[in-house]
Amino acid sequence: MESDRDTPSGDALVSVRTMEIVVTLLFIAAGTVVIIDSLRLGIGWNEHEGPASGYFPFYIGVIMMLASAGILIRTLLARESGSESFVGVHAARQVVLVLVPLLAYVGVTALIGFYVASAIYIALFMRYFGRYGWTLNVPVATGVVALLFFTFERWFLVPLPKGPIEAYFGY
Repeated sequence: MESDRDTPSGDALVSVRTMEIVVTLLFIAAGTVVIIDSLRLGIGWNEHEGPASGYFPFYIGVIMMLASAGILIRTLLARESGSESFVGVHAARQVVLVLVPLLAYVGVTALIGFYVASAIYIALFMRYFGRYGWTLNVPVATGVVALLFFTFERWFLVPLPKGPIEAYFGY
């Protein structure tokens, strides 16, 4: 089977060089946030108390930014084009096929609760990706959700978001 890096350039969606630049810029942004918040907390060293709350995070943020800036400069100055494919159209499609239902699951969880949303999510994934029949995936989905319910609600006493169906049963 061919990997996305071996596909023709017409199938390439994003190059490795582009992704390196994007990721280093994200790390620079994260380092900036860490530094700003560390300054808010204080980065000094108190004589009898030791370091202030932001002391160590500040230096970690500085190291993150310096390392990221170095990688960014190296990537921008690199002689090779870095045009090899990071991800092809087929691989990006596969990611979207998993990501979109996951985002829908998260949104629906707020409306109908964790347990019902999880049962639907598991059943649909088993049906679509696993190509299992309803006679198998419905019992598996409900069994997994029942196990989760008893584990969190009964044994650990950790309430998870519930919807109207759980309210109907008194939870």
